[in-house]
Amino acid sequence: MEIDPDMVSLVIGAMLDPVVVLDDADRVVAFNSPARSIYPALARGEALVRIIRSPVVLDAVAAVRASGQAQNVSLLERLPVERLFDVHAGPIRDGVRLFVALTLHDLTEARRVEQMRVDFVANASHELRTPLASLLGFVETLQGPARDDEKARGRFLDIMREQARRMARLVDDLLSLSRIEQNQHVRPETPVDLAAIVRGVNDTLGPSARDEGIELAIDAPAPAMLRGDRDELIRVAENLVENALKYGADAERKRVDVKVVGSGPDIVLSVRDYGRGIAQEHLPRLTERFYRVDAGQSRARGGTGLGLAIVKHIVMRHRGRLRIESRPGEGALFEVSFPAL
Repeated sequence: MEIDPDMVSLVIGAMLDPVVVLDDADRVVAFNSPARSIYPALARGEALVRIIRSPVVLDAVAAVRASGQAQNVSLLERLPVERLFDVHAGPIRDGVRLFVALTLHDLTEARRVEQMRVDFVANASHELRTPLASLLGFVETLQGPARDDEKARGRFLDIMREQARRMARLVDDLLSLSRIEQNQHVRPETPVDLAAIVRGVNDTLGPSARDEGIELAIDAPAPAMLRGDRDELIRVAENLVENALKYGADAERKRVDVKVVGSGPDIVLSVRDYGRGIAQEHLPRLTERFYRVDAGQSRARGGTGLGLAIVKHIVMRHRGRLRIESRPGEGALFEVSFPAL
């Protein structure tokens, strides 16, 4: 019985994974939409070598033809974006001819999640190791050489308290991030006024802004209603404004502009500082856990490296969008938009 390419196309069209079927001359006889999305040049009659140039896949197809047995290989496509596939090359017999079906299972997300888990454990361990080592060192010093040194004891205890607070902040942020991720699929439904939240942030962070000599300019006069979790939205506003105050403290223009616009289909919160700005290569990674542009400055100012990761996940839970603009020497703009009520 001969293989009907149209029937094969109907069958593989119902499959979620990309599938390409080759005839006995390694020409494409059928493919589905997921495969076309990866390889736009796919067309019936086209030679496989013109579509997939990976020697690993070509060798797997040759091995299927030589042995009649299925083969599994890994394929890493780097363009237009890096993606990893598990490729299954299976034989299909049509009388005396041997067709080959290539099925590509996308492992990109699984690998990304696994790498994130590994990085998370490594980074969390690193972040906790330093203050723990510091605490243990000072405890041993106080138990030994500085046992009777009252002046040193007071200085060491102050440092120990700061290191303990650093660990407490880190643990609090880790727990917050875990709770937000657990509820990621549940969209909040309580009406919340984002403008009122931002005005409240002025009360909580205004004193620290004044201590740094920074003008905190809040522009949120009109109600801006959306469906959300009030505590989480307070966390978003506070994290963004705190970041702007930290990294705008050394600017010539010591000012942070915070604005809420509630007209139209979206509620938009924007926070702008006039600090030294952020290089373009850092922007895509700013919301990664523990990623810091300047690790030393972040730690010195009490940062845990989790603030923007928390912001990103809260915004995702609220079905919103986060946009970041910055250039070195021109400050930074963080803009969050949420669907209006």
